[in-house]
Amino acid sequence: MMIRSIFQAIEVVGAVTPYDIIQLKVFYPVMSDNAPAQSMGIIPADSQHAPFPVVIFLGGINCGWELYQWLAVKLAARGLVVVTFNWVAENLPGSVGLTPGVEMKNLAPNIYGTAPTASALPALLSALARLNSEGVLAGLLDLERVILGGHSAGGRVAIESANPSFFPQVVAAFAYGAHTAAIVQLGYEAGTILSLSEALPLMLIGGTCDGVIANNSSLYGVTWERPTTPIERTFQAMVGGKSDRYLLLVEGANHFSIADPIDATIGASSLDFSATQPDEQSRNLIAAAIGLFIDAHVRDRSHDIVALEQLLTSDGAIASWERK
Repeated sequence: MMIRSIFQAIEVVGAVTPYDIIQLKVFYPVMSDNAPAQSMGIIPADSQHAPFPVVIFLGGINCGWELYQWLAVKLAARGLVVVTFNWVAENLPGSVGLTPGVEMKNLAPNIYGTAPTASALPALLSALARLNSEGVLAGLLDLERVILGGHSAGGRVAIESANPSFFPQVVAAFAYGAHTAAIVQLGYEAGTILSLSEALPLMLIGGTCDGVIANNSSLYGVTWERPTTPIERTFQAMVGGKSDRYLLLVEGANHFSIADPIDATIGASSLDFSATQPDEQSRNLIAAAIGLFIDAHVRDRSHDIVALEQLLTSDGAIASWERK
């Protein structure tokens, strides 16, 4: 299946200029490179496989969409539309950079769980509605099956905002290198793990050599026993679902094993440990697990539940996994 992309720009209502514009890159499957091209070389989508479930991927802080294009292409090849984006804004007051959109006030102890922490998501969902009404993807998107995914801070807001009371069209979520440990400066006790919605399928993935998580443990008032400890504790805090919640730890992967190419100019990259396994091997495993998770629990393909479990059981690059 061939993959192509289109670009969009959207305004974030309520954001302050010049930090009120999000740029989107949207990946979608096409029938072939030989299909008749429209204006600017845009190729029509493969309507035979529509309507397409949509993945919205939220990157880490200061991580551009190009770091995740490899994953977007692999997921689109499975018959999904994948939305990536860049948003330059204030991650914290006075700190400008690329952001996944973190609504900091909704992380406060008296608010958390009552409102989404993903500040970009309302604008992104509005953009999907527009894409489904005009242009090359018109009428081809399944806007009742939206999956949230992300890396690092973007992964955190993805899993925290995957709550049908916030966004009814969101049906599942996945994250790499993300957890819900509470920042002590917001007023939480050290080591607190915040809860997630019990309603939706969820996959948490982490690397055993994640130096960014390990070296940022002071934010949470603790020193983690292992780089994956807060990811494991986030999973342990979940109430058992319908056997649709997964924890997958990848042996030898670090915080940026999901990124290709790695951007050495990002400040957080200096905090990471060295990966002890080839990053391409880790990425292939991550993409396969996410793809099977979506096929099994969003597309309701029972044979892919078996295939996912076989992958998790047999792949030697997996340090450990759990399902509940």
